[in-house]
Amino acid sequence: MGRWTRREDERLLTGRGRYVADMAVPGCLDTVFVRSDVAHGVLRTVDCSAARRVAGVTGVWSAADLSELPACRQAAADLQDLPPVPHTLLARLSTEEAVAGREWPVLVKDRVRYPGEAVAVVVGEDRYRAEDGAAEVTFEIDALPAVVTPAAAAEDSVRLFEGLSNVAFQGVAGEPIEESVWQGAAAVVEARYRQQLLMPTPMECRTILAVPEGDRLTVWCGHQMPHRLRRELATLLGWPLERIRVVVPDTGGAFGSKSAAFPEFVAVVFLALTLRRPVRWIEDRLESMLTATRGRGQDQRVRLAADAEGHLLAYELTIDADVGAYPHLGVGLPMQTAWMAPGPYRTPRVHATVRSVLTNTMVTYPYRGAGRPEATIALERSMDALARRLRIDPVELRRRNFIPPDSFPYRTPTGREYDSGDYATALDLALETLGYADWRAEQARRRADSGTLPLGIGLSCYVERSGGEPGGLHEFAAVEAHEDGTVIARCGAAPSGQGHETTFPALVAKTLGVDEARVRLVEGDTDELPEGLGSFASRSAQVAGAALQHACGLLIDEARGRAAGLWGVPVAEVAWSDGAVSPASGGSATGLAELVKATGPLRVDDRFESGMGFPFGAHAAVVEVDPELGTVQVLRVVAVDDCGVVLNPKVVAGQAFGSAVQGIGQALYEGVPFDEHGVPQLANGLLDYLVPTATEIPPITVKDTCTPSPSTPLGAKGAGESGCIGTPAAIVNAVADALQLADADLLQMPLTPDVVWRAARAPKLRESV
Repeated sequence: MGRWTRREDERLLTGRGRYVADMAVPGCLDTVFVRSDVAHGVLRTVDCSAARRVAGVTGVWSAADLSELPACRQAAADLQDLPPVPHTLLARLSTEEAVAGREWPVLVKDRVRYPGEAVAVVVGEDRYRAEDGAAEVTFEIDALPAVVTPAAAAEDSVRLFEGLSNVAFQGVAGEPIEESVWQGAAAVVEARYRQQLLMPTPMECRTILAVPEGDRLTVWCGHQMPHRLRRELATLLGWPLERIRVVVPDTGGAFGSKSAAFPEFVAVVFLALTLRRPVRWIEDRLESMLTATRGRGQDQRVRLAADAEGHLLAYELTIDADVGAYPHLGVGLPMQTAWMAPGPYRTPRVHATVRSVLTNTMVTYPYRGAGRPEATIALERSMDALARRLRIDPVELRRRNFIPPDSFPYRTPTGREYDSGDYATALDLALETLGYADWRAEQARRRADSGTLPLGIGLSCYVERSGGEPGGLHEFAAVEAHEDGTVIARCGAAPSGQGHETTFPALVAKTLGVDEARVRLVEGDTDELPEGLGSFASRSAQVAGAALQHACGLLIDEARGRAAGLWGVPVAEVAWSDGAVSPASGGSATGLAELVKATGPLRVDDRFESGMGFPFGAHAAVVEVDPELGTVQVLRVVAVDDCGVVLNPKVVAGQAFGSAVQGIGQALYEGVPFDEHGVPQLANGLLDYLVPTATEIPPITVKDTCTPSPSTPLGAKGAGESGCIGTPAAIVNAVADALQLADADLLQMPLTPDVVWRAARAPKLRESV
């Protein structure tokens, strides 16, 4: 194995991964959901009778059928009815008021509120029989008008819940800005941006397998937060935690979309307990595209003011966020955009307001970047517009306004306290790597030659938050040494492709001074650890890694204490080096294995609290635009990111590259298309929802700078979301630069040929910058 080869790669790439769909469980039943074909309507009838006669179908239920099912009370006496979907709490925000009166039923009881909402569930001896049964279920829905944008929904002319406004949450960050500030500025730019709804689109869709085992329930699930899923299921069932075990096997990606208890999960668990048999649900791609969570979905209005020298004076961001039909999962998520509105700039006045608006779409939930791409795109597009207005090079405008390195820790007007940063160095490296001056010269040459396609250069500088919010910056870890010389590292995180299996054992081995090959990682199993938070918010190295390092330190302390007892000396006279204890004054060393043999099992565990991290970076893009066809060819992307101390360069580079590709997808290709009735037009799957493939990926150069975080002992910050945050604005800015647009509002993502073609025919800037 090469130095940076990932341990898990050989298993996953040779087809030996173990996913929920691969598990052969005796007597397992498969589940299929019958879904609404309208976006909004009143459910009149559901007829399951024909489906129940299909060979191999075990049972078919609507919401009314399940509520009357006597078997549920016989099989699980403390489960009186099919419970609603639980809601999540975003750290620093309560969602209790938002969800009050807005129950999210597992199966539609009376009103459909998004396309694909389940009206019945079919259980069969296998997936094929269950699908046959689902085809025989009939239902009637009286369609109602649907609203699929925040602007339309906020008018409340079509209400999703009777007597309640569609505006489910309002928030603010920063202080209001006096009108005199805007009137006294040398330049003010105003714009409107639409952050379209996106699909996380992991390789493996959602999965769950519930297996009753005596008085316990084992749940296998591709999930980012197994302890949270256990806790939510226990609360729904009224069970103590120890009766439920959640295990996360190999998981084919998540990008934020697999950290909740979804309606389908509740139904599967309920049916497994009712039928006393294992029940599984494997979401297929078309189903996922219709009913899995969405990301982004914001309508933004901005004002950005500067003096004549280009020093920023004020920034105002107004957000109407599409949070989907139910406020249970993402109602407070847009506050991440508000809190991160200032970006990397020393702007004295920043005010951001949020309205979370219910629409007839599937629920919006964290998707890679979760609120920070939205903040960066709004600010960075506005910075380029301001540079054009002031006739200042966009590089120079940014340099004049960066928060300087000696200002950290820096508290922003919206209440964030940035830990560390050197934003100018990241930008300089991006420009040098790109060859900025050469591309500007080529751009000037093309503008002088009307026979060539226009060239555009775009920049985007960002700051993001990693690790989570206060109250969610902890993780549980354990380290155990065995007599055979192996070390077991346990962590409360959960894997979904980030390289934990490689990075965490290497960290433990380095901290203890033992052979990396003798360290094994155990995670994603609630029976192995009493608690854990999971994998999200780019927290793996920053929080979980720090917890493992902390546990290693406790194990070293325990080993030194045991050796001191054996040798009859003070602990201070026992040294630790290369996985062994030895007398500090000199003498033979005793390895961990020998110490365990002499003193018994050696295991330590603890809960470790980390601080917030604020990674940053500078991305640059060069594009060529054909105004006659509306096509955009990305010629070059440079991503320079700073995630503090890097634990594994190959893993970090892979994360940066992959997220940059997803950022390109948002800029140019991805978006959920709706018809006039609010139903997504996705019948052809990924032929209708375009994601970048190998053919569309341009040359991407990934580089990094290193500004360690003082908030965590590792000095690490999150690395997983950088490209989604920095790349989209760089590409859109490059297209605007190529077309020399006077009105930035004309370019709304995704930049399809139609959008670009229309923008190319709009008025241009009078004079090139």
